[in-house]
Amino acid sequence: MSGSGDSEYGAGQIQVLEGLQAVRKRPAMYIGSTDSRSLHHLVYEVVDNSIDEALAGYCDHIEVTVHDDGSVSVSDDGRGIPVDTHEKYERPALEVIMTILHAGGKFDNKSYQVSGGLHGVGVSVVNALSHWLEVEVKRDGAVWKHRFDHGEPEEGAFERVRPMEDGEKTGTTIRFWPDTDIFETTDFSFDTLGNRLRELAFLNSGVTITLADERDGTEETFLYEGGIREFVEYLNETRTPLHRDVVYFADEEEAEDGSVLVEVAMQATDELQGSVHAFANNINTREGGTHLTGFKTALTRVVNDYANSEGLIGDLDGNLKGEDVREGLTAVISVKHPDPQFEGQTKTKLGNSEVRGIVESAVHEHLGTYFEEHPDVAETIVSKAAEAARARKAAKQAEELTRRKSALESTALPGKLADCQSRDPEDSELFIVEGDSAGGSAKQGRNPEFQAILPLGGKILNVEKHRLDRVLQNEEIRNMITAVGTSIGDEFDIEEARYKKVIMMTDADVDGAHIRTLLLTLFYRHMRPLVEAGYVYAAQPPLYRIRYRGETYDAMTEAERERIVEEKCDGKPDRVQRFKGLGEMNPEQLWETTMNPENRVLKQITIDDAAAADRMFNVLMGDSVEPRKQFIKEHAPEADWVDI
Repeated sequence: MSGSGDSEYGAGQIQVLEGLQAVRKRPAMYIGSTDSRSLHHLVYEVVDNSIDEALAGYCDHIEVTVHDDGSVSVSDDGRGIPVDTHEKYERPALEVIMTILHAGGKFDNKSYQVSGGLHGVGVSVVNALSHWLEVEVKRDGAVWKHRFDHGEPEEGAFERVRPMEDGEKTGTTIRFWPDTDIFETTDFSFDTLGNRLRELAFLNSGVTITLADERDGTEETFLYEGGIREFVEYLNETRTPLHRDVVYFADEEEAEDGSVLVEVAMQATDELQGSVHAFANNINTREGGTHLTGFKTALTRVVNDYANSEGLIGDLDGNLKGEDVREGLTAVISVKHPDPQFEGQTKTKLGNSEVRGIVESAVHEHLGTYFEEHPDVAETIVSKAAEAARARKAAKQAEELTRRKSALESTALPGKLADCQSRDPEDSELFIVEGDSAGGSAKQGRNPEFQAILPLGGKILNVEKHRLDRVLQNEEIRNMITAVGTSIGDEFDIEEARYKKVIMMTDADVDGAHIRTLLLTLFYRHMRPLVEAGYVYAAQPPLYRIRYRGETYDAMTEAERERIVEEKCDGKPDRVQRFKGLGEMNPEQLWETTMNPENRVLKQITIDDAAAADRMFNVLMGDSVEPRKQFIKEHAPEADWVDI
């Protein structure tokens, strides 16, 4: 087939994007997207370089500052980025590192034995996506500076500023201003940064990381000499541990590429939910991988060996299962590998095959020894697992009974569900709506072509406090699971999802927030891949509708209402209507404000930090009252309004 345009397609039409142009042209290829998550990723890329210096033994203090002009700076007391001339490029090494993709000292295992930064895209991408970036380096007896404009080195900007003073430490400071033309938002969140920096401080004991926010004067310092032992204690602050000391061991073993370091810390609690977090080179491997598989296999074997040799589970036929052993167990596994291979959809799964055997043998040897030396801890862990096994067997019988009668076994969709006409999950949306009256409005107001409605009759069960058999007895939850189509727990299959958007639509009040939290707990604990795939959203219904001279404005918050009244209505609106709930809106209002893809505001739910999410669900939904009281005290001032 030929056409008039074909002859024009020759070498001249092949475009080569030089250097960082490619990154600016297609940012999502390098950092995943241009949303808030990727904005924060820029900071982590720079911090990772400082952490690599710490891992190499040259840095013990890192300072991250969010400045009030929208920039962020990261300082460390490492060796400083090399400033001498690079032979091949005949430019300062610092400039090469900042402007050439995949340039750095992490590819040959000489400068760095272990590196976390390799998982990312390097500081050159941060430079490419900043409209302005400044570097200050202290090394070779002097202070050096360089500046970059939209990724390009500024003419004559590289300079030796002054000699270093006596006692002045070497190090690097990078300050960057994210490009507002590229990112959807350039507003950094102190809490988001704090969660990641705290995690890094836990994973790298002895490194001090300070986070300061010039916008409101907030500052926090993270330093954990106890490393991942303290991480487990932190995660268990909201739980009740069954033994006082955290079980901890570390091992190092030679592999083909160099030595692999394995660290494990764990403590059993009286919870029903386990909380196991695996890291490889400081990266949170949310999808698991060979290190997690090795840990689980060895843990189950060691516990069973001990239980059988001591005759502790005579009343149970057969061995304890992995899920029994991990019930209520909080554990952190951290491996440091000279050449990590990441795979999976989000590159958060460790693929090195040899790591499984290394972790397995380390856990088998050290945990076996620990159990022999601490029989009281071993018996506590075994008896908790045995209790879980008994409950599992009882639950299985109850579940089989329940399932025979339940909607999970039938393929019929729940009667309450008003399904959409589309059968393509890509286009389909499921609104889970609080209350029958709001459900009625939503059914009338929706676009039936692609929007399905499932009304909830009140609050669902708090799954944090119940095992799966009890969860499955709850009709509202069964309806939801059947509507979504993925099943639940071990049988969960994301390929069976009937909708790519599952939207929680609850009132903008305290009860609505509670129902949303109950739903999120269900999704997080039993259908987590749904959240990880980005399928779960929260609708944001407006709190106020303001009318002025025939125009209508919606406001999500008190502050927004005041701004609209001042700016759009000259301080004298014709009418301000406060929506007490979704049920108060007529179908047209509900469609226009909350459901119409043209106007609505949806908040996508993500789990960037699984450990923080785990701990928060436990604070909000678990049995322990004190941490919840503490949380409410700390965060009460942040509440915009309280509906009492």
